[in-house]
Amino acid sequence: MARAGIDFTLGSRRLFSVPRALSTWSFTLEDVLTARLPHPPLSGADGVRILSAPTASLPQVAAHYHGFIAGGRQDYHRHYIDMASGFDGYLARFSGKTRSTLKRKARKLSEAAGGYTVTAYRTPEEIATFLAAALPLSALTYQARLLGAGLPDDPAARRAMRELAQADRIRAFVLHADGKPVAYLALPVTGDTLVYAHLGYDPDWARLSVGTVLQMEALEVLFAEARFRWFDFTEGDGAHKALFGTHAATCSSLVLLKPTFPNRAVLGARAGFDAGVKGARTLAQRSGALERIRALLKT
Repeated sequence: MARAGIDFTLGSRRLFSVPRALSTWSFTLEDVLTARLPHPPLSGADGVRILSAPTASLPQVAAHYHGFIAGGRQDYHRHYIDMASGFDGYLARFSGKTRSTLKRKARKLSEAAGGYTVTAYRTPEEIATFLAAALPLSALTYQARLLGAGLPDDPAARRAMRELAQADRIRAFVLHADGKPVAYLALPVTGDTLVYAHLGYDPDWARLSVGTVLQMEALEVLFAEARFRWFDFTEGDGAHKALFGTHAATCSSLVLLKPTFPNRAVLGARAGFDAGVKGARTLAQRSGALERIRALLKT
């Protein structure tokens, strides 16, 4: 059981979080694709956090926690790459225009930086080098500053990454430009699946699409390894995931809380907050101000 928050977010910015003691029930991509229901955990003191369950299976999921109240639900497409086609087959799925755009981004970065390099890491020693380059970079990202979702930097997290490397269950990459790291990607391995755990980049280099360039370079290396079947972009939607994914499954994340008064109150507040944000978003969309607001929320 862990302390988890019921987050109140506006765009990319977490405004505040109400802590709850929750166990976590997480669905792997293979669970989703095979319609397999993993063994449910015991409830935490307040309830259970459900991560990326197939939307169609939610009635069966809720049935394991009779009487619990649901809230904070997010429905989205869980994007993934079927790597069975090989890299050439993967490239063929892009339109000619998209392939040209991806090449142009790489060329533009190379010209602006006087060239760039991408380094791959997988052994325990290499992962230590990866962390030395990626952790200072992670601290600059909006995921770390606004969401507390940067690359973990504590003894337990470092030890866990070393253990994954010892078992050959992690792949990591850093893009260097102008003599310094500007983007990183960390991919734990579960079975035959690469898990998109952490991507971050220096905001000063965002205009040169370093995250996109790194993603494409890393995929070429991973396809060449010919070991993996799936690349799982995990929960949450987004343009980056939609661009690189070849397929998508409809999934949901939510919390199931015990029906106490404090839990009902926090879920009621979250529902009201989300409704207000949705209404404001609709107005901003109609006025053409939505993109400007999104940009401001990331600063």
